[in-house]
Amino acid sequence: MSPTEANTNIAGVDPSDGLAVLEQRGSVAETFGIPLAVLAELTHRCPLQCPYCSNPVELERGGSELTTEEWKNVLTELAEIGVLQIHFSGGEPTARKDLVELVQHASDVGLYSNLITSAVLLTREKLSALADAGLCHVQISFQGNEPVLADRVAGFKGAHQKKIEVARWTRELDLPLTVNAVMHRQNLFQLPDIIQMALDMDADRLEVANVQYYGWALRNRAALMASVAQIEETSRIVEQAQARLKGTLEIDYVVPDYYALRPKKCMGGWGRQFFNISPAGKILPCHAAESITGLEFLSVRSNHSIAWIWQNSDAFNRYRGTGWMPEPCKSCEFREVDFGGCRCQAFALTGDAGNTDPACTLSPMHEQIFKLAEQEAAGGSNRFLYRNFAGGTLEMDGDNGA
Repeated sequence: MSPTEANTNIAGVDPSDGLAVLEQRGSVAETFGIPLAVLAELTHRCPLQCPYCSNPVELERGGSELTTEEWKNVLTELAEIGVLQIHFSGGEPTARKDLVELVQHASDVGLYSNLITSAVLLTREKLSALADAGLCHVQISFQGNEPVLADRVAGFKGAHQKKIEVARWTRELDLPLTVNAVMHRQNLFQLPDIIQMALDMDADRLEVANVQYYGWALRNRAALMASVAQIEETSRIVEQAQARLKGTLEIDYVVPDYYALRPKKCMGGWGRQFFNISPAGKILPCHAAESITGLEFLSVRSNHSIAWIWQNSDAFNRYRGTGWMPEPCKSCEFREVDFGGCRCQAFALTGDAGNTDPACTLSPMHEQIFKLAEQEAAGGSNRFLYRNFAGGTLEMDGDNGA
């Protein structure tokens, strides 16, 4: 299906009626069904300043956020069109005073709810109220396994100890727990201890995610980029732990792009398996999509239903499927395996989101990117540019142990 075909309105169907859009015979829904899980970025406000944050560099101010009623309407619509899981994220979702109300509404409309949190704003009473409202799962992000490095990466004193405390409360309340560990050059040496930390917390799942270089992480690439040797050692540690802890701790592993031979199927392919909703209500194919200039992302505040935006908006159909692909992607045997890789990465590194993802060896820029990664891993500064609404604050010299 070409982008033009996919972008054609469905004749005779009210575009504001999401169920009608889905049920219309011959609609694009047959090819691109509504995802089972959706990420709701409730806010970009966050007490942490992580230098690899997946939020856009231009953060949404609190005044532009969807209201409580708007988010409740979104949750109702998502449930009606077949979404099963809602992941409450941010920024820091607990910065929203209405979070318990939103979790309760998600439960009332039949959505499985997951909280992705830095945990530092939570009290035991608030977590208990969330559990009573129907919260199903908690994911806590960790920046290391001990306070000195972890608090430095987070840019927040006392963060690590609070996370440990909230993880304990989570298990005491009998909520499933996932530990999210974003790995980079400055904390990879702690990975064995992070795995043990997840075990000690009685976590159900550990996500070992090498930094993906978009947004804030791209700005901090020189301070975060690991070496080939580090990545190889990380892969070895993860593989051994996965075998040793099978049935005890599920470990997911996200491999970095810059040292890959082929690109990953980013978010399952553009507009195929995933969308997230920004604090201002924009429907996005991925976290970093707004970094691609020239694309207009429609909002839930528009006159269109979420289902219509998913299936018919230009932004979702621009890089959906394979019809948009130039060579060498167009004739590549893996075009329906990786769907061209990451459009945001292609835009960030080549200036054109339609180019081959440089993570692929067929990209003319692949060797250049690989060499750049090696150089930055060997000689990059350790100073972070901390994430904030001011556009970033450079870590003071001496705070990084350099």
